[in-house]
Amino acid sequence: MRPTSDWIAADLRHVWHPFTQFQEWEVEPKLVIDRAEGVHLVDTDGRRYLDGVSSLWCNLFGHRHPRIDAAIRAQLERMAHSTLLGLASTPSIALAERLAALTGLPRVFYSDSGSTAVEVALKMAFQAQQQRGETHRTRFAALREAYHGDTLGSVSVGGIELFHGVYRPLLFDAVRIPAPERADPAEESRMLEEARRLFAAEGSTLAAFVFEPLVQGAAGLRHHSAHFLRSLCAMAQDAGALLVADEVATGFGRTGTMFAVEQAGVRPDFLCLAKGLTGGYLPLAATLTTDAVFDAFRGPYTAWRTLFHGHTYTGNPLACAAASATLELFEEEKVIEGLPAKVEALHAAVADLRHPSVVERRAVGLMAAIRVGPAPSEARLGHRVALSCRDDGVILRCLGDAVLVVPPLAMSPEELRRCVSAIERALGRVLGS
Repeated sequence: MRPTSDWIAADLRHVWHPFTQFQEWEVEPKLVIDRAEGVHLVDTDGRRYLDGVSSLWCNLFGHRHPRIDAAIRAQLERMAHSTLLGLASTPSIALAERLAALTGLPRVFYSDSGSTAVEVALKMAFQAQQQRGETHRTRFAALREAYHGDTLGSVSVGGIELFHGVYRPLLFDAVRIPAPERADPAEESRMLEEARRLFAAEGSTLAAFVFEPLVQGAAGLRHHSAHFLRSLCAMAQDAGALLVADEVATGFGRTGTMFAVEQAGVRPDFLCLAKGLTGGYLPLAATLTTDAVFDAFRGPYTAWRTLFHGHTYTGNPLACAAASATLELFEEEKVIEGLPAKVEALHAAVADLRHPSVVERRAVGLMAAIRVGPAPSEARLGHRVALSCRDDGVILRCLGDAVLVVPPLAMSPEELRRCVSAIERALGRVLGS
């Protein structure tokens, strides 16, 4: 058995971790995951941890779920991959049928990540407007503090300075629509007035309005009401902009309904999906849209109305098989119907968390953020608390000074409470009681 120290040494020599400052990574404690079972991860020393961030918000039903495992194995016996350029494939067709029936959006374009799902939607929206003769529509509107991924187009509509500021010289400009820290009626009313002025001034230039419905996850679980979202979407549509709903983080039950837009009664022109689409097994994303958008790309070959965009692994059969199994599990296990009890348990545990350093609590669906402080950013208090949670067998991550709990949908109420209580005990170790 290769020792943990050997794995760590090799990691430090070769692996470039995402969103990681290596000067700190080199000196802080390392955790090397070797296997997983259900909602637990197991490290190279055999220690078990609750996966409190669902492997970056994507694992829905736990690791090594027999139904998804079986679907991938069965597909592997038939075909691992075949291109969709010039060919069709049965797994991609079957999944597209399921997604269309689930969402009411009949056209499905596959890619490989949330970033590319949004990137595709931006290109589709822009090109569709151009090919309809709306050549003045060359810009996009997006919420302030937005996060839509890490490709250049998705970064352009992003609005988190820490993540995106360094790339500004490479990006196109977006119209920034105000969004609240939390769903406060007075704040939302004031921001809707500002949004109304922005749409009146800039609406004729907009190809689309891009938004994270109800929750801005990477911004620390900023959230707004269904009324606020519905009002913004009505303004955008009145201005002639298409609606791009980025449900990469909020989709597949995370906010308590299958998709967050359902709670606002919004029917977007584009729906961007990834993360939980395969149950957290394989990279797969989908950009869903309407027949009206699809028809804007019709024409003879020499009209060059084609969407010139693609991915080598578009519609990968193994990933599509995992996604179809995931959607079947939602139906068969009545997952959405079982969420209210788990949401209640998580929210109650967050409300009951007691430590003088807790300055704010946010919880929406099966997503929670506990902000701790006050402390200067260089103290990295949230990071230290998240690391300390591992002493209680719980893996969590932070966003700035907020420790996040974004668990698999399969976690039991008791396991959800354990994730939150680990934060309370970690605060005691890091700061004292």
